[in-house]
Amino acid sequence: MSCDDGYVDDPGAPQKPEVPEHVQDAIRTLIEWSGDDPTREGLIDTPKRVGRAWLEYCQGYQEDPAIHLSRVFEEVGGYDEIVLLKDIPFQSHCEHHMAPITGKAAIAYLPKNKVVGISKLARVLHGFARRLQIQERLTAEVASCIWDNLEPHGVAVVIEAQHGCMTGRGVRTPGVNMVTSRLCGCFLDDQRSRKEVLSLMGYG
Repeated sequence: MSCDDGYVDDPGAPQKPEVPEHVQDAIRTLIEWSGDDPTREGLIDTPKRVGRAWLEYCQGYQEDPAIHLSRVFEEVGGYDEIVLLKDIPFQSHCEHHMAPITGKAAIAYLPKNKVVGISKLARVLHGFARRLQIQERLTAEVASCIWDNLEPHGVAVVIEAQHGCMTGRGVRTPGVNMVTSRLCGCFLDDQRSRKEVLSLMGYG
């Protein structure tokens, strides 16, 4: 059984990006250092596949996540309550071991005079997640991006994730979730607002 790297031999399909030889050499070196033979049949094309995979894992470096918040809507029919998107799945990679970080996020804001399409909140998350990350920074970056660009009354971001550097190596303890949060504005300053948003997120 072989793995599909997401590209097919179809004239209309996206072309496979070229993987520079020095990148392939680095991956071959890692395979050999790990104890396998990079020239055996099953591994011959692995350096190219891994190189392309990492381009995809790190797509976030090629974009400014704030761009997703540039189109706003001011006609909200008088709505002035919390906007919440929760259970947003995401995947990132730990900058310390380059191991997967897999989890979910809840993102909320209390609009002042403008809102965005709800999918844009997920796009902001993915823009920052598709980089080498630590969960604490990822949480702060998402919250700051929404706070700076939408200028709402408040922002709340809670991320819950499992880390491959803990489940697959080192202490090797699967099933452990790390939870981080960042609150801004009224969700930080006002106890009732904080309690309300965390309760809606399922953390109250």
